[in-house]
Amino acid sequence: MGQIVPDAIEGYLAPLNRAGDPVLDAIASGNATRGLPLVDAEVGALLRVLATAIKASRILEIGTAIGYSGIWLARALPADGMLLTLEIDEERAREARDNFARAGVSDRVSVVVGDAQLKIAKVSGPFDLIFQDGDKQLYTPLLDRLVALLRPGGLLITDNVLWDGEVVPGFAPTPRHNIADTRAIVEYNERVAAHPDLLTSIVPLRDGVSISVKTP
Repeated sequence: MGQIVPDAIEGYLAPLNRAGDPVLDAIASGNATRGLPLVDAEVGALLRVLATAIKASRILEIGTAIGYSGIWLARALPADGMLLTLEIDEERAREARDNFARAGVSDRVSVVVGDAQLKIAKVSGPFDLIFQDGDKQLYTPLLDRLVALLRPGGLLITDNVLWDGEVVPGFAPTPRHNIADTRAIVEYNERVAAHPDLLTSIVPLRDGVSISVKTP
C-alpha cells in the first residue's frame, strides 16, 4: 500500500493523468533508474491545471532538477509567458535546458544556476504562480520572500509536504528521510498554514502538495 494514497487508487489515477507528451514520457521513463527528485505526473498535471486556471504568464520555480516539472508549467504559459527556474546543480541545469529545448518551450524558460537563497534576493516580481520543490531546509527561510514576490490572488505551490507520512510522528515505523529535512517540512507546514497573507490547503496527492493563494 502507498504511504499516502493506496496503490490501487494511484494505479487507477496514473493513466488518467499522463500527458501523452513524448518528451515528458521519456524523461519520466529515463528517471525510473536514476531516481532524481522529480514530481510525479499526477503533480505535474495539477501544476498545469492550476497555472492554466489562473492564466499565469509569469511563473517562478525553485528546484529545476532536469526540467520535468518546468515543462508541465511552461506548457500552461502563453506564447509571451515566462518561467524563471532556479537550480543549484550546474549539470542538472544543463540537462534541463536540453529538455526544455526538446519540448519546444525554451523560448519561454530561463534557467538560473545557483543557491536559491542568494539568487531569490535579486529576482523581481510579481509572479502569478510560484512552485517550491527545492532544498527542504530552505522551505521556511524562503517563505516570506516568495510571498512578497507573489501577486495578490497568485498561487504558492509546494511539493513533498507530507514526506511519505513522516511529518506525522510514529507514522513510518522506519523513517527513510533525513530527520532535519522532516523537521523543516513540519515547521514549514505550520508556518504556511498560519501565514497572515496566505489561504492554504494541503492536498494528499502523491507526497503531499500544499496550495496557497495570496490574499489581497
